[in-house]
Amino acid sequence: MEEKVLHAIQDDYPEDFAWCYGCGRLNHEGHHFRTGWIGEKTVTIYSPEPKHIAVPGFVYGGVVASLIDCHGTGSASLALHKKNGHHAGEAAEPPRFVTASLNVEFVKPTPHGIPLKAIGVVHEIHPKKFRIETEVSANDELCARGEVIAVVMPSTFIQQK
Repeated sequence: MEEKVLHAIQDDYPEDFAWCYGCGRLNHEGHHFRTGWIGEKTVTIYSPEPKHIAVPGFVYGGVVASLIDCHGTGSASLALHKKNGHHAGEAAEPPRFVTASLNVEFVKPTPHGIPLKAIGVVHEIHPKKFRIETEVSANDELCARGEVIAVVMPSTFIQQK
């Protein structure tokens, strides 16, 4: 049986902010990364599509970097939402984050055809700024690690109507 996130923070993003190529549920061309809790850590599970190869048998590194990126912003959203007394799936709208910094280290080639699991640890460094350390594995073998500095989405990201 394949693992999956039952209710992700991305499920609760308002429609105006659910279009990210990586994690936006409304972007029909996107990856649809979904982030939830696993104990005190965060988790995103993703199965790359056949078109996401670098060379036959291995995942394109940009997809792995995108996974770390969106896992980081989703994890920050989960953490602040929890700090504010809420959980994913509640009526309260979760905070939306953007990436201020992304660092990725590719530890070994990421095999294709195996679900990838991103596990994150969230550190609050300011009330509106979080650092998320993420490890991406395939079949419990570490393939990449990364760090995201995520900040609450500034009001300048709101499209003027």
